[in-house]
Amino acid sequence: MDGEHRGGGRLVLVATPIGNLGDLSDRARRELERADVIYCEDTRRTRVLLSAVGIPAGGRLRTLNDHTESEVAPEVLARVGAGEEVALVSDAGTPGVSDPGVRVVAAAAAAGLAITMAPGPSAPVMALVLSGLPTDRCVIEGFVPRRAGDRTRRIEEWRRERRTIVALESPQRLAVTLEEIALLDPARRAAVCRELTKVHEEVRRGTVAELAAWAAQGEVRGEVVLVLAGVSAPEASDEMVADALRERLARGERVGEAATAVASELGVPRRRAYEAALELRREE
Repeated sequence: MDGEHRGGGRLVLVATPIGNLGDLSDRARRELERADVIYCEDTRRTRVLLSAVGIPAGGRLRTLNDHTESEVAPEVLARVGAGEEVALVSDAGTPGVSDPGVRVVAAAAAAGLAITMAPGPSAPVMALVLSGLPTDRCVIEGFVPRRAGDRTRRIEEWRRERRTIVALESPQRLAVTLEEIALLDPARRAAVCRELTKVHEEVRRGTVAELAAWAAQGEVRGEVVLVLAGVSAPEASDEMVADALRERLARGERVGEAATAVASELGVPRRRAYEAALELRREE
């Protein structure tokens, strides 16, 4: 049952800097210092990070990446169940967000083990906020597919997405991806965020067509996050509003209740839906 944990150990997800070492929080330092074992994507990169912030790595580092997560998960759970403090980090940023960690967390939760987190840097979240695009509804897509056919299908899906989209992309493939999006929706607002928190941090905002033209001019360098505005919902016709109201009124909903629900569903003013509902009632 959720909220009930067995064993004295903990699994702690620790967010690490995405470029600027100053972003490693005091709590993250403490968790990495006290951990009995640290699972990481690349032990060499994590050893460099620990050395840079003065934390002895010793023999505590173990590998857990996209290829080994399912295989290593039982070992992680066994350690936590045995009472150990187990830290999980990715190469940079927040474990589980476009990085390994999702399967381990799910398995630990199913096993009733204690899980917590030292929150911190996340490139997708930072890019979303810096983009200047709506943040109230968003979706994190991870990396854009490498294969041309898969990428095309993903971009076709994005044509119907009303939420702001956050995706990771290789700098070598960014120009091609933007060009393909621009062919379908050139006026769509977007932002390209690169080298976040680093010396050469840059955020470029504009239409997809403008950003595609910029990316085509030369080689883009550094880690890249692409943010796309969601598409606007088509305006509902009077017939669409009436049909939706008829369905609700036929189920016995009151005029005001039906109008509120339809206004929310179709993105129309409530007054418009209410007046249409009253007209339907008069016609009856």
